[in-house]
Amino acid sequence: MTPLNTDDTAEKVLTFSEQALQALIAVGWKLLHIAAIIVICALIAWILRSLVRRVVDRIVRGAKSKAKVDDTRALERSPLANVRLVQRTRTLGSILTNIINVAIVIVAIILIVGAIDEGILGSFALISAAIGAGLGFGAQNIVKDVLNGILIVAEDQVGIGDVVDLGLATGVVEFVSVRITHVRDVNGTLWYVRNGEITRIGNLSQGWSRVVIDVGLPADVDVTEVEAALLGTAEELAKDARWRSRIIDTPEVWGLESVSGDTLSIRLVLRAKPSAKDDVAHELRMRLRDAVHGLGLDLPSLETVTLEGAAGALRVRGANPPRTEPQPLPERPSWRPRIRRRTTVDDAAPLTTPPADDQADEAVADGDLDPAAPSSDAPSVAPDGAHDDDPHNGRDRAL
Repeated sequence: MTPLNTDDTAEKVLTFSEQALQALIAVGWKLLHIAAIIVICALIAWILRSLVRRVVDRIVRGAKSKAKVDDTRALERSPLANVRLVQRTRTLGSILTNIINVAIVIVAIILIVGAIDEGILGSFALISAAIGAGLGFGAQNIVKDVLNGILIVAEDQVGIGDVVDLGLATGVVEFVSVRITHVRDVNGTLWYVRNGEITRIGNLSQGWSRVVIDVGLPADVDVTEVEAALLGTAEELAKDARWRSRIIDTPEVWGLESVSGDTLSIRLVLRAKPSAKDDVAHELRMRLRDAVHGLGLDLPSLETVTLEGAAGALRVRGANPPRTEPQPLPERPSWRPRIRRRTTVDDAAPLTTPPADDQADEAVADGDLDPAAPSSDAPSVAPDGAHDDDPHNGRDRAL
């Protein structure tokens, strides 16, 4: 039997052990590198999120301190800019948080792939380009959702806490991301609306809301007296210490809106804060009912109206009756016959002109002219006994 070379075997075992150890050391360093990348990325994400949260809280606290309130809902008593500032800040905070998370994850994946093998990064770039080209056709909706979501937030169309009508869902905005908006309706259903599918937004929380109430009255009432009583009742509500902070503008009476059978409908409107619209409408209806009963009248109907379509578009600014100034009437033209020079039968005879007004008056005073003769202002009428075939009758003879 051939004896085994123990030296060669030991050398091979030692070489394999060294290679395995080197491989383990390399893998360990790579794992440590990957762990360091994950820790650093997580730390950066935490720092950025904390910074965003800190900025948002600082802006919100600043708005609350200026308004001297502790609750965000109490900001409704402050100017509208403070409310929009808080809602826009919170919405942008959520958007920035999502962007930070996505960006950090993408950067971490690229760094981890580069730590595993630098050669894979080139292949990964090619693969990602191919995937991007393929997703460019299939992910058009995602890109549309993201871009539309960024524009919606940047233009302050919606904010967290707004009551909106998106067409697809109506309710309170609870969360806004770069791709989806969460809307909670009155029944508690949470709707997930893709930002790319939002083509119109009706924000019911911005600015002011209008309370429109139609008061039905008997047909034989004095409309002017009733309008004055209704307007006085609404003005008392606007001056009340409990309600004046919820009412924005002075009430208006838009007058007799319609006549249906034996019922007249008089429309009364006022502007209120969007969050207090229903409460103001309820209190106004109660006071209008008492005012009408105080006049000794029956109240056939009393309802709150929501204007839509052309009726709402034409009245968007209120009653706004046209303002016109009285125009002077043009002077009535007075007809005067044209004075013609009188000619005699003989063409050679000199032409004579009628006397002027002053000369005519003097002539009448001296008795030279007949006062009964027709004046130049009188229409030409042929005297009695004149013939139509006479060339000197009619107007010429009257002159």
